[in-house]
Amino acid sequence: MTGRALIRRGRGDAGQTSLLILGLFLVSVLLVGVVVDASAAFLQRQALTSMADAAALAAADGVQGEQVYTRGLGERAEIDPAVARSHVLDYLATTGAHEEYPGLDVAVHSDGASVTVRVVAPLRLPIPPPGFADQAIVAAESSSVVLVG
Repeated sequence: MTGRALIRRGRGDAGQTSLLILGLFLVSVLLVGVVVDASAAFLQRQALTSMADAAALAAADGVQGEQVYTRGLGERAEIDPAVARSHVLDYLATTGAHEEYPGLDVAVHSDGASVTVRVVAPLRLPIPPPGFADQAIVAAESSSVVLVG
């Protein structure tokens, strides 16, 4: 082989390292975006879970007072669904939950023995992935039962 053939072969690989570095950089940027968005969703879910827990406990305050004096409590105190819902909405209003989480949706379900609170709020992603919506929906649910012991 001549010297010219060796030079041509060596020049064919020129720029390949730059392409690999660019590819690694793009993958790193996407990975950082995924981690940041997942962390934001996790933190909002934790906050919504705490809010749902506190709202469910506030709803458990809806134990019917008359029941205590007329029939006793038994093993579980009866929770009035209307009073439970009222307590949940009052709690969320006093804590400013709707201002902190615009678009917050609350569902309260009570079967008389327990109360379940489900909160759902949109999350604006800090680094939205290209081609996807810049919002995600985060939800949390909590239940409360008044046990008499």
